[in-house]
Formats: sequence, C-alpha cells, structure tokens
Amino acid sequence: MIKKAGSTKAGAPGASDTSKKRPLPTRADILAFISREQAQSPTKIGKREIARAFSITGADRIGLKKILKELEAEGAVERRRKQLHKPGQLPAVVLAEIVKRDADGELIAQPVEWDSAQGPIPKILIHLGRRRPGMAVPGIGDRGLIRTELAREAGPNEPAYTGRVVKLFERAKTQVLGIYRADPAGGARVVPIDKRNARAGEFVVAEGGAGEAQEGDLVAVDVLRSGRFGLPSVRVRERLGSLATERAMSLIAVHAHNIPNVFGSDALAEVARAKPAALAGREDWREIPLVTIDPADAKDHDDAVFAHPDHDPENAGGHIICVAIADVAAYVRPGSALDREALQRGNSVYFPDRVVPMLPERISNDLCSLRPGEDRAALAFRIIIAKDGRVLSQKAHRVLMRSAAKLTYAQVQAAWDGLPAQETQPLLTPVLKPLFAAYESLKTAREKRAPLDLDLPERKILLKSDGTVDRVIVPPRLEAHRLIEEFMILANVAAAETLEKAHQPLIYRGHGEPTFEKLNALAEFLASVSIKLAKGQVLTPRQFNGILAQVKGTEHENIVSEVVLRTQAQAEYVAENYGHFGLHLRRYAHFTSPIRRYADLIVHRALIRAQHFGGDGLPETDIAQLAEIAAQISATERRAMAAERETVDRLIAQFLSEQIGGTFEGRISGVTGAGLFVKLADTGADGFIPIATLGEEYFGYEESLHALIGRRSGITHRLGDEISVRLVEAAPFAGALRFEVVSGAGSRPQRQGKAKGKPAGRRDKRSNGAAPTGRLKKLRTSTI
Repeated sequence: MIKKAGSTKAGAPGASDTSKKRPLPTRADILAFISREQAQSPTKIGKREIARAFSITGADRIGLKKILKELEAEGAVERRRKQLHKPGQLPAVVLAEIVKRDADGELIAQPVEWDSAQGPIPKILIHLGRRRPGMAVPGIGDRGLIRTELAREAGPNEPAYTGRVVKLFERAKTQVLGIYRADPAGGARVVPIDKRNARAGEFVVAEGGAGEAQEGDLVAVDVLRSGRFGLPSVRVRERLGSLATERAMSLIAVHAHNIPNVFGSDALAEVARAKPAALAGREDWREIPLVTIDPADAKDHDDAVFAHPDHDPENAGGHIICVAIADVAAYVRPGSALDREALQRGNSVYFPDRVVPMLPERISNDLCSLRPGEDRAALAFRIIIAKDGRVLSQKAHRVLMRSAAKLTYAQVQAAWDGLPAQETQPLLTPVLKPLFAAYESLKTAREKRAPLDLDLPERKILLKSDGTVDRVIVPPRLEAHRLIEEFMILANVAAAETLEKAHQPLIYRGHGEPTFEKLNALAEFLASVSIKLAKGQVLTPRQFNGILAQVKGTEHENIVSEVVLRTQAQAEYVAENYGHFGLHLRRYAHFTSPIRRYADLIVHRALIRAQHFGGDGLPETDIAQLAEIAAQISATERRAMAAERETVDRLIAQFLSEQIGGTFEGRISGVTGAGLFVKLADTGADGFIPIATLGEEYFGYEESLHALIGRRSGITHRLGDEISVRLVEAAPFAGALRFEVVSGAGSRPQRQGKAKGKPAGRRDKRSNGAAPTGRLKKLRTSTI
C-alpha cells in the first residue's frame, strides 16, 4: 500500500522532514518505487501516488511530470489505464494458459493476450497450494484466472512471475472441426474449417473411424497420424450437426469457440419455478408512460424511457428523465444454477441466423421483456438535468412498471420527422416530443464533453429462409438511435456514480488511453499527410476529433479514420476504475442490458445491496473477487466478438463463392509485409491479396506509411486507398476470400524512386501470379 507523506517508516520516501525543500527523486528512485509497489500489491500508481510518496508539492510537480514524460518517451515506463507500469508487467489478475512443465515438473503459464511491443511474453510459475473443494487439478492446456506476483528472486532464465490459480475454466476439448465428405468409391475425408489444421488441406478418415457421421456433417475429429507422406488420418469423435441446415455457419462458430449453447436441467428447473414479480417492496410506476424503442426484429425489450419538462422554476428548460431496465436480478439469484450458467456464458452471442442467449428464453423474452400493457419488475433511475444537459440529481428506484408502447427506431424517427403512424400519433405530444427535447439537452452536454466521434457504418446481413445471404445493407443512422444511446449512457453513468457514492464495489467498463507506441506511430503516419502531431503528445478525444475534422471531405479521410481507429485501446471490464477514454467519462459501468451481459447483472445486484432494495443483492464481495469476474467476462466478450465476426465472414464467403472471377470495388483495410487486406464496398466482405500477385517487381513494406511500394515503378498500395479487385478463390467454411488486383490499380507517386521499405515479396513467375503455396490462408486485421 502507498503510505501518506509523513506517515512512512524511516528510510522510506517521504520519511524526512517535509518542511525543508527536498530535491526531486532521481529516475532510478522512481523506477524502483514503481517496481516495489507493483510487486507488493495491485495498487494503482500514477503521478499523484508518486508525488505523495516522495512528498512532492506545488511547483515541483511540474518537474516530476517532466521526468515521468521522459521515462515514458524512453520506454522505461508505460501508461496503461492512466497508471504507470514498468514495461511488460502483468496485472494482478490475468487470464492465462498453462503451456508446459519446467525441468522440476512445475506448471508454467503465460497470458492469453500479450502485446509483442511490450517485449517477450512473460512466464508464470504456478504454485498449486491447497485446492478449493470441487476445483479440478490444473494441467497443460488449461486456461484460468491467475493471481500473479513478481518473482523478485527469479534468475535470468526463470519465470518472472509466480501465480496462483483462482479459477480454472472447464477444459476445452482439443479438437479439430471439419466437414465430413463421403467418397463414393469408399472411405471418407474431412475438410477442416480452418486450413491451418491440415498441411495438405484435408484429412482421411481411418477405417472404422466415421462413427455416425454422414455426408455434409460438421464433425469433431481426433488426429491419429500426421506423417511426412500421405494425408493425416483422423477418427470422428463427435457428430456436431448437419451443415445442410439453415444455421450451419453459426453452428461452426459455436463449436469452434466452445460457446455454451444448452442450458442444464437445474437451471431450466429454476426458470420453470419463476413467477412474475409483484408490487410488494417496489414503487408503483405503472402510470408512467414508459416506452421501449428497439430494432424492428428485436426479440427482447429490456429498457424503457420517459421524459418530461421539469416544472421547477429554478431549473427552467430542464428535464426529468426516467430510464427503467428489466430487473433480471429478481429471477437470477447469486450462486444459483442459473447464475452459474450466466457467468459461464458472460454475454449473449448474436449471429445473423440465431442468438445464443446468456439466459433462457423465458427470462429474456418473457419475464424480463418489458411488454406493453403487462406488469414487469424493473430497476430505474430518475435523473434531473439542466437545460444544458448537466445532471442535477439522480436516484435509483426498484419499481413495478407497465410499458405504454413497443416502438421501433424507424417509427419514432418517422413520427419526429412529421410522419407519425397509427401507433405513434397518440404518443407524439405526451411522450415523443418530451423525449427529443430532453435529448437536445443531452446533446449539448455531449458536445461539451467531446467523446471520440468515430461514426463508422455498421452493415447488416439479411438472410433468405434457407439461411443463405439475401443481401447486405447499411441501416441508416437515425436520431432515434442516438437518443436511446444518450439515455443509456446517462443511466450507466448514474449507476457507477451512485455505487461509488455508497462505497459499493462494482464492475466498471474501462477504456484506456492509446499507448505511447501507438501514438508515436500515429504521429509518424500523420506527418505523411501533412498533419503535425508532436511525438509523445498525450491526446484527448477532442483532439482526435480535431484530427478527423481536418481531413473530413478530403482524399485522406478514410485512411486517417482507419489509423485513428487502430490507435485506440480495447474496452474491458475492470474492478478498479480508470475511466472511459472513448466516451471521455471519469466513471462508467454497464447497467442497461442485464438480459445479455453479466456485467450489468453484477451492477444491478450492487445497486440492490447499496440502496437496500431487498435480500437478492450482491453478496459480500471484495475487489479481488470482482476482478476475477471482470477478467472472465472480458474474455467471453472477446470470444463472442470473434465468433460473430467469423460467422459473418463465412456467410459472405458463401454468398460470393458463386461470383468467382467477378470484379469488385473496395478499399485497402490493412497492409502487412505479406500482402493487402481489402474490404469490399458493397458487402463489407474482407479478403486478402498475397503480395506475390501484386506485380513483376519487389514491393517494400513501409510500416509508417501503411503502404506497399513497388521498388522499381513506385506504384503504391496504401491503407484506405480505393482499389479494384478480382475474386480468385472463396472458402465458405473457412470464411476466407482471396483477391487479385485488377490491372492498373494502385497509385503512382509524382516523384519516382525506390521504396525505402524492406522487400516484402515478389510475384512468383512459376505460379502465374498465384500465391506461391497455391493455398488460401485466413489472415486478419486487429480490431478494437
């Protein structure tokens, strides 16, 4: 723990007489302090904590700030979550995988996610200790949450950390998934959905190893032999389902990512016993005309809103806003079978053809769906805002409500635009106009706060009845969407602030500042388009918006937007707050979707406990326990995002597989030494152009320019450039597309010359422009 100045022991920083002016600590002193504090506890360390420890006050803080900036510029420390760390250090709780045993037989783990820019991936020596009852023995291949400590006595080739397993996830089966193909002449083969799992592209099924598999089935197989000659042989372990069904592509993702999709009998029994909540112990809000506003195809409706002018003369032009959220905590009790299932899932997973829910349908689509005219339990906030959107007061309530209407975004927008339908005409004056009036005030506050404004289009896949793609659309971005977003952000902030005020631990939604390395890379890139940005400069969301405004409407708009997006950190769930950079908020939590996010359920339970709303609140839980849950649900969120993205890729690849040889317009979405990633303009499909197919010359990879440049011709393919491509190959079950550049594509700089980048590849003449291996590989760009 960091001690307050004046209360430290002799010999510690700050122990001397603070009445005398002290010299600033040396760089070595600061680095030693950061290392010592991080080794002893997960306490956050920032400029304030360092200043307190070394008794630095007044103008001397400017000198400290300069030293810290120099250390960061040199890479001696790095800033993560507004805290300072020695580069490459692990957090107190990390999601890790056990990868091997050392010479003494001890288990060694490493973090599942690691940024290579921080240095070599650190190793963790696992101390087993006493196992909790029912906890499995960890082994190689297992993943779990590990509480880490810096191993201060470790030698140069020994693990830098020791760790204790605090939660072991159910061991995922090491499996290869593929499509079973029967050979009419006898025997069968399995075509893997991930081509990296087979050197020759497919497996042969061993004699007697087919089990109950039939033509076109998705199967999990065990690899029996993988020698130097012939195809590897496999045995079918499990028949997972038929790919002839309309849900084939999401079926692949569910099994590839081990997403739980069947509820246990104990959980279903709890759901069957659940009854609608009564008024007892709740405020009666049934006369308030709350309405739900959702997409037209929404199945669950878990949030409702209402607003009206504040008639207090001291708040002229102000508004009173009510946001009510389905009270899922009333049905999902801590420690129950249903709760364990929900935590294991972490969140719902949304595919174009199905939803894998976090909670059974009777909860999500019935008891906790805020249907019009039906009594429903809810947790709500009543928030008073000023004319300029400032929050004047906010209070949580546990209520019984009755929705006045189920509306869609399109209906609400049409009514606001002067074209009300039969459903919205009666609601226009008493409900919709006050909602938009309050929204205008919230917009004023948002503009003053200046969150990051990256308005990127979101595509939606429309399917035919057989589950194949009909078309891909970009739904219009309506003011009705933004209204609901602002109301939800308002309620999320209210939940976080209310819990902090009550000193109640919770799970925050955190989004950190961009790393020093990414900001330097951004500065280098912006210099290439004549935008000055000093290296080492810390940017605010408003400054990012200024950069985007400078290029709006210019030829550089798309590329700058792409690079700014890639500069951002990934949001996560955390037990210790460090703010939300993108929204430019000091504190933020997820409160508004407990049907589909476990983090929101935790926040609901915390509010119930803090506000004394009943006995079904959050049990006594410390920060360490919440940190474990936060790490777990952050991992399940990333799992869901990967599964959703891959399913879209497979559906689009299937859709385009009938258009081999067709030409398409697109934009370069990624540049690497191996080639170009391309996103098509009409479908948003992602594909790859191997560098070997770009032309009869070497291409140099200029990382700072995000470009491949022909060393002889100067032809340049740059991130964000428009490009015409021809589809060469589509692999639907792998979700992969391979393109080639249409002749003449690529820009030629005015000043010719050889590229400075290293030669990244060339055309392979023997393959007539095809990739040298003749195989299609699945490559991806990173996302937030």
